[in-house]
Amino acid sequence: MGLHKFDISAPAGTLEGAVHIPDAEPLAIAIIAHPLPTMGGTMENKVVTTLAKTFAELGFIALRFNFRGVGDSSGAFDNGEGEMEDALAVARHAQMEYGHLPLVLAGFSFGAYVQACAAQLLRPRHLVLIAPATGRFEMPHVPHATLVIHGEQDEVVPLADVMQWARPQHLPVVVLPEAGHFFHGRLNQIREIVSHYFSGHDLSGHH
Repeated sequence: MGLHKFDISAPAGTLEGAVHIPDAEPLAIAIIAHPLPTMGGTMENKVVTTLAKTFAELGFIALRFNFRGVGDSSGAFDNGEGEMEDALAVARHAQMEYGHLPLVLAGFSFGAYVQACAAQLLRPRHLVLIAPATGRFEMPHVPHATLVIHGEQDEVVPLADVMQWARPQHLPVVVLPEAGHFFHGRLNQIREIVSHYFSGHDLSGHH
């Protein structure tokens, strides 16, 4: 598996990112968004890097990137609106660079909120939301096949908030017993759940 850094132009200047290239012919493009920049979130976050490696193992080209104002990405924190533009810019770059493969959007915490918003425009084949920041941000409704993973004892985004958001959508939530927001000691479990989910979903859109 190859790992390359990239810099792309985006509305706020440039964005830095890293792309994980699978060994085999790629099946999809996966774009992963990181947690809240104002709380120290970056693309090096362990949940983000776990997702990137898992997607590359599944045969996807996996891109993670720093939102505006994080690391070497220019600009400043924009409460989600500018960050959604960043996510769209990375998706467009990936599709130009690697062709129009099926698109998977994934995000952790604030990144899950951003990707849920970006999904309204990008219409990805699959959406993976880890500890989505419901309650803190106005989470949109998402497609019914969205994979949502949350910790039972999340101290940042209470499980009750996620259930309240999921309930009217009849959206299943995978709850990891005793896990907190950062899934310490549970990253392998996230990897297994995501791998299992994609092994059961044909990326051509058929189940």
